[in-house]
Amino acid sequence: MFTHPSHSIKFTFSNLLLSVCAECKLPNEALECYTLVRNDGVFPALWAFNLMLECLVGACKYDTVLENFDQVVELGVKVDAFSYGKAVQSAVKMGDLKRGLDLMEGMKRDGMSVGGFVYNVLISGLCKERRIKDARKLFDEMSERGVVANRVTFNTLIDGYCKVGDLDEAFSVRERMKVCNVEASIVTFNSLLSGFCRAQRMEDAEKVLREMESYGFVPDGYTYSIIFYGHSRSGNVNASVDLYEETVRKGIKINEYTCSVLLNTLCKCGKMDKVEEILEKVMGTGLVPTEVIYNTILNGYCQAGNMAKAISTIGKMESIHLKPSGITFNFVINKFCDLGNMVEAEEWVKRMTQKGIPPNLQTYNILIGGYGRKCQFDRCFQILEEMESCGLKPNVLSYGSLINCLCKDCRHLEAELMCEDMVNRGVLPNAQIYNILIDGYCTVGKFNDAFRCLSEMSGKNVLPTIVTYNTLINGLCRKGKVVEAEELASQITCKGLYPDVITYNSLISAYAKVGNNLKGLELYEKMKTSGIKPTLITYHLLSNGFTEGGPAVAEKLFQELLDNNLTPDRVIYNKLMRCYAEHKDIHKAFALHSQMIDQGIQPDCFTYNSLIMCRLNEGKVKEAKELFDDMRNKELVPNANTYNTLVEGHFRVEDFSGAYFWYREMSEKGIFPGAGICNELITGLRDEGRSEYVDIIYSEMKDKRPKG
Repeated sequence: MFTHPSHSIKFTFSNLLLSVCAECKLPNEALECYTLVRNDGVFPALWAFNLMLECLVGACKYDTVLENFDQVVELGVKVDAFSYGKAVQSAVKMGDLKRGLDLMEGMKRDGMSVGGFVYNVLISGLCKERRIKDARKLFDEMSERGVVANRVTFNTLIDGYCKVGDLDEAFSVRERMKVCNVEASIVTFNSLLSGFCRAQRMEDAEKVLREMESYGFVPDGYTYSIIFYGHSRSGNVNASVDLYEETVRKGIKINEYTCSVLLNTLCKCGKMDKVEEILEKVMGTGLVPTEVIYNTILNGYCQAGNMAKAISTIGKMESIHLKPSGITFNFVINKFCDLGNMVEAEEWVKRMTQKGIPPNLQTYNILIGGYGRKCQFDRCFQILEEMESCGLKPNVLSYGSLINCLCKDCRHLEAELMCEDMVNRGVLPNAQIYNILIDGYCTVGKFNDAFRCLSEMSGKNVLPTIVTYNTLINGLCRKGKVVEAEELASQITCKGLYPDVITYNSLISAYAKVGNNLKGLELYEKMKTSGIKPTLITYHLLSNGFTEGGPAVAEKLFQELLDNNLTPDRVIYNKLMRCYAEHKDIHKAFALHSQMIDQGIQPDCFTYNSLIMCRLNEGKVKEAKELFDDMRNKELVPNANTYNTLVEGHFRVEDFSGAYFWYREMSEKGIFPGAGICNELITGLRDEGRSEYVDIIYSEMKDKRPKG
């Protein structure tokens, strides 16, 4: 019986052996067993085959899964939903979403029910590729087909919406999760927190954190790292410190990753004393600093320009047996290059080598950038040769840095020759290289050469990006060629690209420069219709037309700025205040000034000029003088606009002697009014019988008249 085993026993034994290999997570052995069975002309039981597929997926052998799945399907073996699920999972893991979606359609054609697992895998893959609309379609399809979405489904979609910045839709999915009685997890809240922190909406993030705690979840180290990151993006270093103190009070022990995020926030703001203080405290709790933490601190000292402390940080690393890496040395070398101290930069390259760490590609690229900024191009060329001799092939960044520096030095011919050299060395120029060349030509107004580079890109199968077109559009706008710029912008969609906020900002800026603020508003409306979110820069540009458009238009734009979760800055407040002053809306101007102060924004000379204008519009000369004195007490220097406002304000109340007082002060400071103001002042003083003042002004006007 055992000499000649029956087909049934052999089949059973083969399935058993295959399943044991698969369940023991031995993918190679399972595959070998499967191959032997197939060579005997037998197909194992489907359950055993599925176990093998699961084992292969666990071992990340995704191509092998798909290869074997395809073979059995071609042989006409009837696989089940589990087999399809593993094939879909493998396709998505390999980044082949089209294949994954095609497999799902195959399931439907074969009359199989697509389960939650397959939907979850595909939704996750689509979200990772930021194809959130397609992910939502699958989510809605689940509901239509009666497939119950679970916590994984909801969390994946919420995270997807947060990553593309659509927080309203993320919350909509969260609400639906509640309606479906699917309990949230800490992952749900961390995703929402991450979305708000990325958008710098820290008040909303705080609300999510409180809701999370109300559900009984205790924020973990990762949660705190998200919030530290949010405060970092918002530039609110004090909030980061307060949050750290909260973790200490609550007895929450932060891990190395969270610690590095916190320290990085403080380093970016130059709070190095606080960095050292917190590092000492966390080390007291048993945390051992990692290379990442020390590199963060070292880079912080480099950014602060404190090279002595940066170098001593390397000593501290070595004292606890942490070996500095290439990254460590590159931070120091990069800073010396930024400082233009190439002798010291080269010295640190030598020290790096002496420590047994050979300079890497990034090291050489840093040196090329440093020498390039100093226009020492011969040394840059030597470094390229040194790289080759060390077996390091210069990459696009190596050449890009050098070409950029050549363009900045207006050495465009050499920059193009460098492009040819990189091709000869087997490095193909990409869109970024061409963008650098185009920007170089645009800067000096050589648009024929810039457009030649654009044509060359097409000839060499290098696809222009939106940055390429924005560079050309911005270049044309800077040189006053706004009609040509707008025409080029209209062609972008024909190239499969879409104008972005930079495109519109360039055009709005160009029209603002020629005083056509109405056209700027038209572009702004078109921008909104296209679903493009304006930035603070957009509103800076539009604010140039606040006075012309009047308070109604200005207030509408100000409200839309707030609706877009942007924070108005001094520029916006000043422009709106000026609008109110020009239109004699005194109450609103001073109310806005109070609001600006409440937001922690201190007034500048422009602010005071508008407030002084308001008081003079009311005929309150004394109050205007008090504002002027307050301005000087704050060590703000009055400018020509300040004095002209004061002089013209006194004209309106027919106090020409008072106007002459301000005329005298501005003249003594070397600031002289225009001829129109002088003529009006002369006429008024003459009517007041102040002929002695008139003679002085005539004399000074004569002295200031251009010679010849």
